[in-house]
Amino acid sequence: MRPAAVFTGLAGMAVVAGLLISAEARLRGGTGGEDVITAEAPATDTAAETAPEAAAPPAPISDADAEIIARGAQPAAPSPAPAERTTADPPPPSETPGGQAAGPVAKKPIELARPVAENAGVLSFGERRLQLAGIVPTPADRICGPAGRQWPCGMLAKTALRQLLRSRSLTCDLDMAEWKGTVTAACRLGAQDLGTWLAESGWAEAEAGSPLGAVADKAKQAQKGIYGDDPRRK
Repeated sequence: MRPAAVFTGLAGMAVVAGLLISAEARLRGGTGGEDVITAEAPATDTAAETAPEAAAPPAPISDADAEIIARGAQPAAPSPAPAERTTADPPPPSETPGGQAAGPVAKKPIELARPVAENAGVLSFGERRLQLAGIVPTPADRICGPAGRQWPCGMLAKTALRQLLRSRSLTCDLDMAEWKGTVTAACRLGAQDLGTWLAESGWAEAEAGSPLGAVADKAKQAQKGIYGDDPRRK
């Protein structure tokens, strides 16, 4: 009879253990369900709260605000390096009626025939006048010398230039062969520059800043031409 009692006791213990395990499983299952419900509840509430905001259309903005936002989003342009800075483009050259760009006309040597000396520095070619460059023309009526020893230096200067020219052709640096009124140019008789000849001979003074100033000073120191006495007395 003892083995049967032992078997019955073991079976009872097994039943009790099973009941305990079952009860524990139920307790755990209930707790887990409550945890799930508690964890999901905030998510449901949050979704319910944010759903209207997501569905609502964005508020419109004005064009000015959009431009300000766009400018703020753009990166600042880097300042150009000194070597890359450019100045304003020069204005296009003016054009002639024919469509060609107008520019300074280069002077060129032009031969002029039959010059006439109006004074020591101004030549005439018909109705046109030409003043020799670098000198101050000596008027034909200029009088030189101290009182009692005056002499018509302007007329003698004009005569000296006429004797040098003798109506021979000259080469003058001009913009064009034809002109109106009076022009200023350097002229040569062969290889002799007429302005230099007048300054060296003392028959004309040099203009201020002229390269012929040193030559005219030497003539003045040597008392040549208008700086000396009447050459007819020598």
